[in-house]
Amino acid sequence: MAKQRLDKVMVERGMVPSRERATGLILAGRVLVAEQKLTKAGAAVDGDVAIRILGEGMPFVSRGGLKLRGALDRWDIDLRGRLCVDIGASTGGFTDCMLQAGAAAVLAVDTGYGQMHMSMRNDARVGLMERTNARLLEPGVLLTQSSALAQSATPALAPDVAPSFFAMDVSFISATLVVPAVVRSLAPAEQQWRGEAVTLVKPQFEAGREWVGKGGIVRDPAAYEIAIDRVRGAVAEAGGVTVDVTDSPITGAEGNREFLLYARFGG
Repeated sequence: MAKQRLDKVMVERGMVPSRERATGLILAGRVLVAEQKLTKAGAAVDGDVAIRILGEGMPFVSRGGLKLRGALDRWDIDLRGRLCVDIGASTGGFTDCMLQAGAAAVLAVDTGYGQMHMSMRNDARVGLMERTNARLLEPGVLLTQSSALAQSATPALAPDVAPSFFAMDVSFISATLVVPAVVRSLAPAEQQWRGEAVTLVKPQFEAGREWVGKGGIVRDPAAYEIAIDRVRGAVAEAGGVTVDVTDSPITGAEGNREFLLYARFGG
Protein backbone atom coordinates (compact mmCIF):
# COMPACT_ATOMS: atom_id res chain seq x y z
CA MET A 1 0.00 0.00 0.00
CA ALA A 2 1.33 3.44 -0.97
CA LYS A 3 2.40 5.75 1.80
CA GLN A 4 0.42 8.94 2.54
CA ARG A 5 0.79 12.03 4.70
CA LEU A 6 -0.02 11.36 8.33
CA ASP A 7 -2.42 14.31 8.63
CA LYS A 8 -4.29 13.17 5.50
CA VAL A 9 -4.64 9.61 6.77
CA MET A 10 -6.08 10.87 10.05
CA VAL A 11 -8.73 12.90 8.21
CA GLU A 12 -9.62 10.03 5.87
CA ARG A 13 -10.14 7.74 8.86
CA GLY A 14 -12.43 10.25 10.51
CA MET A 15 -10.13 10.68 13.49
CA VAL A 16 -10.19 14.46 13.09
CA PRO A 17 -12.43 16.86 11.09
CA SER A 18 -9.59 18.60 9.26
CA ARG A 19 -5.87 18.47 8.48
CA GLU A 20 -5.46 21.60 10.62
CA ARG A 21 -6.80 19.69 13.62
CA ALA A 22 -4.54 16.74 12.80
CA THR A 23 -1.49 19.01 12.51
CA GLY A 24 -2.16 20.56 15.91
CA LEU A 25 -2.34 17.16 17.60
CA ILE A 26 0.77 15.93 15.79
CA LEU A 27 2.85 18.99 16.71
CA ALA A 28 1.67 18.70 20.30
CA GLY A 29 3.17 15.20 20.40
CA ARG A 30 -0.20 13.53 20.91
CA VAL A 31 -0.24 11.21 17.90
CA LEU A 32 1.29 7.73 18.02
CA VAL A 33 1.94 5.81 14.80
CA ALA A 34 2.59 2.13 15.46
CA GLU A 35 3.06 3.30 19.08
CA GLN A 36 5.84 5.70 18.04
CA LYS A 37 5.41 9.45 18.44
CA LEU A 38 5.64 11.39 15.16
CA THR A 39 5.80 15.18 15.20
CA LYS A 40 5.63 16.00 11.49
CA ALA A 41 2.21 16.31 9.85
CA GLY A 42 3.74 15.46 6.47
CA ALA A 43 5.38 12.26 7.67
CA ALA A 44 4.78 9.44 5.17
CA VAL A 45 2.94 6.50 6.73
CA ASP A 46 1.29 3.33 5.48
CA GLY A 47 -2.42 3.72 4.90
CA ASP A 48 -3.24 0.82 7.21
CA VAL A 49 -0.82 1.62 10.04
CA ALA A 50 -2.15 1.85 13.60
CA ILE A 51 -2.66 5.47 14.69
CA ARG A 52 -3.66 6.56 18.17
CA ILE A 53 -4.38 10.00 19.68
CA LEU A 54 -3.19 10.54 23.24
CA GLY A 55 -5.39 12.29 25.78
CA GLU A 56 -8.15 14.70 24.89
CA GLY A 57 -8.41 16.16 21.42
CA MET A 58 -7.36 19.59 20.27
CA PRO A 59 -9.17 22.17 22.45
CA PHE A 60 -9.83 24.46 19.47
CA VAL A 61 -11.11 24.00 15.92
CA SER A 62 -7.58 24.56 14.63
CA ARG A 63 -4.06 24.83 16.01
CA GLY A 64 -4.19 28.63 15.67
CA GLY A 65 -6.16 28.65 18.91
CA LEU A 66 -3.09 27.32 20.73
CA LYS A 67 -1.07 30.31 19.55
CA LEU A 68 -3.60 32.89 20.72
CA ARG A 69 -4.20 31.06 24.00
CA GLY A 70 -0.47 31.36 24.66
CA ALA A 71 -0.68 35.12 24.12
CA LEU A 72 -3.72 35.60 26.35
CA ASP A 73 -2.07 33.65 29.14
CA ARG A 74 1.32 35.36 28.86
CA TRP A 75 -0.07 38.89 28.91
CA ASP A 76 -3.12 38.30 31.14
CA ILE A 77 -5.48 39.60 28.46
CA ASP A 78 -9.06 39.36 29.72
CA LEU A 79 -11.62 39.00 26.91
CA ARG A 80 -14.68 38.39 29.07
CA GLY A 81 -17.68 40.31 27.76
CA ARG A 82 -15.66 42.05 25.05
CA LEU A 83 -16.39 42.50 21.37
CA CYS A 84 -13.49 41.09 19.35
CA VAL A 85 -12.32 40.84 15.75
CA ASP A 86 -10.39 37.98 14.11
CA ILE A 87 -8.37 39.05 11.05
CA GLY A 88 -7.35 36.16 8.79
CA ALA A 89 -9.85 33.87 10.50
CA SER A 90 -9.51 30.85 8.19
CA THR A 91 -10.79 27.76 10.06
CA GLY A 92 -11.52 29.79 13.17
CA GLY A 93 -8.87 28.81 15.71
CA PHE A 94 -8.47 32.37 16.98
CA THR A 95 -12.25 32.87 16.96
CA ASP A 96 -12.79 29.70 18.98
CA CYS A 97 -10.09 30.73 21.46
CA MET A 98 -11.66 34.17 21.95
CA LEU A 99 -15.10 32.69 22.58
CA GLN A 100 -13.72 30.15 25.04
CA ALA A 101 -11.95 33.05 26.77
CA GLY A 102 -15.32 34.74 27.30
CA ALA A 103 -15.66 37.13 24.34
CA ALA A 104 -19.23 38.33 23.90
CA ALA A 105 -18.99 38.13 20.11
CA VAL A 106 -16.32 37.80 17.41
CA LEU A 107 -16.34 39.27 13.92
CA ALA A 108 -14.26 36.93 11.72
CA VAL A 109 -12.67 38.39 8.58
CA ASP A 110 -11.00 36.39 5.83
CA THR A 111 -10.21 36.68 2.12
CA GLY A 112 -11.37 33.10 1.55
CA TYR A 113 -14.80 31.52 1.56
CA GLY A 114 -16.18 28.44 3.28
CA GLN A 115 -13.10 27.77 5.42
CA MET A 116 -14.66 28.47 8.82
CA HIS A 117 -15.34 25.37 10.91
CA MET A 118 -19.06 24.60 11.06
CA SER A 119 -19.17 24.85 14.84
CA MET A 120 -18.01 28.46 14.54
CA ARG A 121 -20.11 29.23 11.46
CA ASN A 122 -23.23 28.10 13.30
CA ASP A 123 -22.45 30.02 16.51
CA ALA A 124 -24.69 33.08 16.87
CA ARG A 125 -21.83 34.94 18.54
CA VAL A 126 -19.74 34.76 15.37
CA GLY A 127 -20.16 37.09 12.42
CA LEU A 128 -18.46 36.30 9.11
CA MET A 129 -16.96 38.74 6.65
CA GLU A 130 -15.73 36.36 3.97
CA ARG A 131 -14.13 37.28 0.65
CA THR A 132 -12.87 40.40 2.41
CA ASN A 133 -9.35 41.76 1.90
CA ALA A 134 -8.47 43.35 5.24
CA ARG A 135 -5.84 45.50 3.55
CA LEU A 136 -8.62 47.30 1.65
CA LEU A 137 -11.01 47.89 4.56
CA GLU A 138 -12.62 51.32 4.64
CA PRO A 139 -12.53 53.44 7.84
CA GLY A 140 -15.27 52.48 10.28
CA VAL A 141 -16.39 49.31 8.48
CA LEU A 142 -15.28 46.87 11.18
CA LEU A 143 -16.76 49.13 13.84
CA THR A 144 -20.15 49.11 12.11
CA GLN A 145 -20.18 45.39 11.34
CA SER A 146 -18.98 44.24 14.75
CA SER A 147 -21.36 46.53 16.64
CA ALA A 148 -24.28 45.20 14.60
CA LEU A 149 -23.17 41.66 15.39
CA ALA A 150 -22.96 42.42 19.09
CA GLN A 151 -26.50 43.75 19.22
CA SER A 152 -27.94 40.72 17.43
CA ALA A 153 -25.86 38.12 19.26
CA THR A 154 -25.65 39.72 22.71
CA PRO A 155 -28.51 42.20 23.26
CA ALA A 156 -27.36 42.80 26.84
CA LEU A 157 -24.36 44.76 25.58
CA ALA A 158 -24.62 48.55 25.60
CA PRO A 159 -25.94 50.02 22.32
CA ASP A 160 -22.70 51.92 21.75
CA VAL A 161 -20.40 48.94 22.32
CA ALA A 162 -17.30 48.94 20.15
CA PRO A 163 -14.64 46.30 19.45
CA SER A 164 -11.77 46.55 21.91
CA PHE A 165 -9.56 43.66 20.82
CA PHE A 166 -8.37 42.14 17.58
CA ALA A 167 -6.10 39.22 16.79
CA MET A 168 -4.47 38.77 13.41
CA ASP A 169 -2.96 35.84 11.53
CA VAL A 170 -2.36 36.59 7.85
CA SER A 171 -0.29 34.74 5.25
CA PHE A 172 1.21 35.56 1.85
CA ILE A 173 1.01 39.25 2.71
CA SER A 174 2.96 41.42 5.12
CA ALA A 175 1.18 42.28 8.35
CA THR A 176 2.57 45.80 7.88
CA LEU A 177 0.08 46.30 5.04
CA VAL A 178 -2.87 45.10 7.08
CA VAL A 179 -2.46 46.50 10.60
CA PRO A 180 -2.99 50.20 9.69
CA ALA A 181 -6.08 49.40 7.60
CA VAL A 182 -7.60 47.30 10.38
CA VAL A 183 -7.02 49.95 13.03
CA ARG A 184 -8.59 52.65 10.83
CA SER A 185 -11.57 50.39 10.20
CA LEU A 186 -12.20 49.82 13.91
CA ALA A 187 -12.97 53.48 14.62
CA PRO A 188 -15.03 56.26 13.05
CA ALA A 189 -13.28 58.22 10.31
CA GLU A 190 -10.51 60.51 11.58
CA GLN A 191 -10.63 58.99 15.08
CA GLN A 192 -8.02 56.83 16.82
CA TRP A 193 -9.13 53.36 17.85
CA ARG A 194 -8.62 52.40 21.48
CA GLY A 195 -7.95 48.78 22.30
CA GLU A 196 -5.54 45.86 22.39
CA ALA A 197 -4.23 43.58 19.67
CA VAL A 198 -2.22 40.41 19.24
CA THR A 199 -0.58 39.97 15.86
CA LEU A 200 1.19 36.87 14.65
CA VAL A 201 4.52 37.77 13.05
CA LYS A 202 5.66 35.37 10.32
CA PRO A 203 9.25 36.08 9.21
CA GLN A 204 8.76 34.31 5.86
CA PHE A 205 6.26 37.02 4.87
CA GLU A 206 7.97 39.98 6.55
CA ALA A 207 11.74 39.78 6.21
CA GLY A 208 12.05 39.39 2.43
CA ARG A 209 12.58 36.49 0.04
CA GLU A 210 16.34 36.59 0.45
CA TRP A 211 15.92 35.23 3.99
CA VAL A 212 13.70 32.29 3.02
CA GLY A 213 15.61 29.04 2.67
CA LYS A 214 14.88 25.52 1.54
CA GLY A 215 11.34 24.39 2.17
CA GLY A 216 10.22 27.95 2.80
CA ILE A 217 11.90 28.02 6.21
CA VAL A 218 13.53 31.11 7.74
CA ARG A 219 16.38 30.20 10.09
CA ASP A 220 18.54 33.31 10.50
CA PRO A 221 17.88 35.20 13.77
CA ALA A 222 18.63 38.44 11.90
CA ALA A 223 15.54 37.83 9.78
CA TYR A 224 13.44 37.41 12.92
CA GLU A 225 14.55 40.83 14.17
CA ILE A 226 13.82 42.43 10.80
CA ALA A 227 10.34 40.92 10.73
CA ILE A 228 9.50 42.00 14.27
CA ASP A 229 10.84 45.52 13.75
CA ARG A 230 8.77 45.97 10.60
CA VAL A 231 5.54 44.93 12.28
CA ARG A 232 6.41 47.05 15.31
CA GLY A 233 6.80 50.00 12.93
CA ALA A 234 3.37 49.34 11.40
CA VAL A 235 1.84 49.32 14.88
CA ALA A 236 3.42 52.70 15.62
CA GLU A 237 2.21 54.07 12.28
CA ALA A 238 -1.31 53.04 13.28
CA GLY A 239 -1.08 54.90 16.60
CA GLY A 240 -0.14 51.96 18.77
CA VAL A 241 2.63 50.91 21.12
CA THR A 242 4.21 47.46 21.11
CA VAL A 243 4.10 46.19 24.68
CA ASP A 244 5.92 42.89 24.22
CA VAL A 245 6.92 40.22 21.71
CA THR A 246 7.33 36.51 22.39
CA ASP A 247 7.71 33.23 20.54
CA SER A 248 4.54 31.48 19.47
CA PRO A 249 4.03 28.37 21.64
CA ILE A 250 4.02 26.26 18.47
CA THR A 251 5.66 26.68 15.08
CA GLY A 252 3.91 27.36 11.81
CA ALA A 253 2.45 24.46 9.83
CA GLU A 254 5.66 24.08 7.80
CA GLY A 255 7.93 24.41 10.83
CA ASN A 256 8.69 28.13 10.67
CA ARG A 257 9.37 29.97 13.89
CA GLU A 258 6.65 32.56 14.52
CA PHE A 259 6.19 35.37 17.04
CA LEU A 260 3.30 36.98 18.90
CA LEU A 261 3.27 40.76 19.21
CA TYR A 262 1.08 42.44 21.83
CA ALA A 263 0.11 46.07 21.22
CA ARG A 264 -2.10 48.75 22.72
CA PHE A 265 -3.71 51.57 20.79
CA GLY A 266 -5.11 54.93 21.78
CA GLY A 267 -3.35 55.38 25.10
